[in-house]
Amino acid sequence: MKLTREAREASRGPSEWFTGEVSVETVATPQPPARAAAAIVSFAPGARTAWHTHPLGQTIFVTAGTGRCQQRGGPVEEIHAGDRVFFEPGEEHWHGAAPDAAMSHIAVQEAGEDGSPVAWGEHVGDAEYGG
Repeated sequence: MKLTREAREASRGPSEWFTGEVSVETVATPQPPARAAAAIVSFAPGARTAWHTHPLGQTIFVTAGTGRCQQRGGPVEEIHAGDRVFFEPGEEHWHGAAPDAAMSHIAVQEAGEDGSPVAWGEHVGDAEYGG
């Protein structure tokens, strides 16, 4: 057993992966043979991820605010506190805050065979984000 108390450490989301002000707080880092990772991700209004995929899928659970998400080719969906979204393995998608509201979610994903839980793509443009 490993117990960690009050070790909250957030870092700014890298501009290669995010548009706008984003804070990422690691909740769980996989310890082999486990592959699951989790983070609390907080988005300022208008902030969002770049397009990305997860080799084994991803679940996000919205803990506060109002956000948006989209799978490639699908409609932009509005999400709210209490909503849960599962992105299928390999499904290209993005998620972030609404233009006029902040949003936080817990993100849970597993690393693939190569050890990475995510493959990042290009940034989501303003026209795509607007829906």
